[in-house]
Amino acid sequence: MIQGHIESRLQAAAAAVLPDADVSRVLVRVCADAKHGDFQSNALMALAKQRQMNPRQLATDVVAQLDVAEWCEPVDIAGPGFLNFRLRADAVNAALQTALASESPFITIAATPRTVVVDFSSPNVAKPMHVGHIRSTILGDSLARVLRLLGHRVVTDNHIGDWGTQFGMLLLGWKTQLNEAALEADPIAELERIYKLINADEALRDDARAELVKLQNGDEENLSIWQRMIELSQVQFDHVYSRLAIEFDETLGESFYNPKLAGVVEDLVSQKIAEESKGAMAVFFPDDAQLADKPAIVQKSDGAANYTTTDLATLQHRLAEWAPDEIVYVTDGRQQLHFQQLFKIFRRWQPEVTARLEHVWFGSILGPDGKPFKTRSGEVVRLADLLDEAQERAFTVVSEKNADLDETQRREIARVVGLGALKYADLSNNRQTDYIFDWDKMLALQGNTAPYLQYAYTRVRSIFRKVDAPDFNNVTIAATAPEELALAKHLMNFGQTLEMVADDHRPNFLCNYLFELAGHFSRFYEACPVLKANNESERESRIALCELTGRVLKTGLDALGIEVTEVM
Repeated sequence: MIQGHIESRLQAAAAAVLPDADVSRVLVRVCADAKHGDFQSNALMALAKQRQMNPRQLATDVVAQLDVAEWCEPVDIAGPGFLNFRLRADAVNAALQTALASESPFITIAATPRTVVVDFSSPNVAKPMHVGHIRSTILGDSLARVLRLLGHRVVTDNHIGDWGTQFGMLLLGWKTQLNEAALEADPIAELERIYKLINADEALRDDARAELVKLQNGDEENLSIWQRMIELSQVQFDHVYSRLAIEFDETLGESFYNPKLAGVVEDLVSQKIAEESKGAMAVFFPDDAQLADKPAIVQKSDGAANYTTTDLATLQHRLAEWAPDEIVYVTDGRQQLHFQQLFKIFRRWQPEVTARLEHVWFGSILGPDGKPFKTRSGEVVRLADLLDEAQERAFTVVSEKNADLDETQRREIARVVGLGALKYADLSNNRQTDYIFDWDKMLALQGNTAPYLQYAYTRVRSIFRKVDAPDFNNVTIAATAPEELALAKHLMNFGQTLEMVADDHRPNFLCNYLFELAGHFSRFYEACPVLKANNESERESRIALCELTGRVLKTGLDALGIEVTEVM
């Protein structure tokens, strides 16, 4: 990756001028405005400020030590000390030539792969998956895909809610209110019905608690019913995940960790991390201004554990089982306090652990009224219903555009387009902001949408239906026109974009990159004839550019969990 090479050379030149400086933060980034160049660094100004030096003079001294002539035109020093790098056309063409022969064009596989555990989705047993699950599910899946693309080892873990107070109510409802025919027809709806029925009746609380105690004590009948509920729920989960093309390496629910919870509490007490408070065991944070008045309970006054205890046991298990370098939790922003407490407790409990712990949180999906997205009747939107509607709306659009295709083809295109639109609408937003759910916007063929990018891919592939693709092993890429070079340089930034997504856990960086790529390709295609190029070598070079564009579009969309189709 040329950007990486330039950065290494710049760091070496800075170290030659300032031997005592920490040059690890002397970074090179893509220029926001192409008129200034292709890459830029402002890091020397910060070094100069630390040392009370003239920043432009420092930049001049560093450039005198810098040798990047094999890739760049003479380096431009701008303003008080910006360094602007402009790539030479022959270096761009050489990079494209290398990419054309690569199985993973423009991607640098990690020299030292990390092991990353990604915890996402986490639905509850006996409840329908709803719209609230979609952000965690597709965001976590995309992060896992990007990390794998970069060569890291990823373990995806679906930490399902299969233990807790609600099962006392469910068990009582199963034994006294269950409609077998309804369970057969729609298991999750029936489980939801009996739960609501028992939960609404205060007089049944003691009976429900008694059923829960029997479950916790290993009662065979209750364990058998509980296991049946899990199996019925897993059928629903698997159906939804299959439609979204999402797989998990592990599905370890809360119940898996139940035998470990007493030991966790004992450890915390023995290490004087947890202490008794009003009959409960709690952890206090007197050294943290944000958490000083927000203690975390790890054992309730009745002796029961809670989410914090379970998550500590989960952390302990993951570290022992997979030895990860990083553990990523993908949940909504309402759980920020929980994870702040969790990470603080864990660092005190096991200070020798160096794994990075990250809470990747996200905002809400809002309806047109700016309130949480619900059905017209005010109910939570079921995820399966949302997927159905996405496909039906896409089918209507596809049928209008391609009435000549048979229904089977239109249905398959609608599946790819509808589900892709749903995923992209979520991933293209800054994950920490709320966004308004808008069917018309997400299914539009113009603008920053999945259908626009999927259509751009079909435009690329349509070229190859009109011509026999050349033998790319014998093609020489020679981009010279401004639009060719702009497209080529943008293609070269693909790997860096993926690394930014992996570092900051923000797939919207990749969405923006792909949207810009589609724009560059459109301008190239309009300005530079491909099939009617001036000569055979120019034609083959431009076909190779189309090939690389198609590969990057497909790979990038796949990293978002979005499929492509040859025809739209």
